[in-house]
Amino acid sequence: MNLVVVAIITVLVDQLTKYIISADIPLNTSIPIIENVFHITYILNAGAAFGMLEDSRWFFVAMAVLVLAAFVYYRRLILSEDKFIQYGCALFAGGALGNLIDRIHTGLVIDFFDFRIWPIFNVADIAICVGVGCIIWSVLMETKKA
Repeated sequence: MNLVVVAIITVLVDQLTKYIISADIPLNTSIPIIENVFHITYILNAGAAFGMLEDSRWFFVAMAVLVLAAFVYYRRLILSEDKFIQYGCALFAGGALGNLIDRIHTGLVIDFFDFRIWPIFNVADIAICVGVGCIIWSVLMETKKA
């Protein structure tokens, strides 16, 4: 599958889920799916992962723009790498763009997956983490071969 398509699908799923949550659930409301294990909790996050660097909107906007620009600039190099790096970069870019849309639109990121033992997160955060995991896995496997 084309890497741009993977990134676009990631952004669309992220934005669709955020739209559904924000349209159907009042802010700061938690709905138990599995009591004390998994809830859907609608919050607005002014920071990065785990609420770090709260109220640094323009820093995060600039970082996301730089990351996306780097992916565009290095696209030929990325396409010459193995599939884990390619799809990892596509997921990372899609996740970064999904959260960037929120930051530009409202200054805050919509989060809603709440496992109670972990900070609340969203689809874009999952894509970023899985993307980075794919890249790290590829680098580790390549290092192991060498």
